[in-house]
Amino acid sequence: MATKLNTLVVLHLLLSAQMHPIYLESPAPQPQPPQSQLQLPHHNSSQYGTTQGSLQPQECGPRCGDRCSNTQYKKPCLFFCNKCCTKCLCVPPGTYGNKQVCPCYNNWKTKSGGPKCP
Repeated sequence: MATKLNTLVVLHLLLSAQMHPIYLESPAPQPQPPQSQLQLPHHNSSQYGTTQGSLQPQECGPRCGDRCSNTQYKKPCLFFCNKCCTKCLCVPPGTYGNKQVCPCYNNWKTKSGGPKCP
């Protein structure tokens, strides 16, 4: 008798659910980081910041500070380094040279044909 009663209750619940569907709220979609951020190398990688597009714009200041640390022309060096970094999103390693690792930084020239980036 109890089994028959349980079966009837279950059937009643199923039928009433079909007549009055129960709407469950789905969780709100969570924002996902852009694909470009997912593919960036890890910050501890030796190539991070030296390959084109591997830096975020806010990371240019510290990288250019390192790049221009040994020059006696610090102010213009920092100005042009930051300008180049903002465009290329990379800064060559070291305080001089090594521009081949960031072609955008290396190939940007002044009107007279000289290198724009320090």
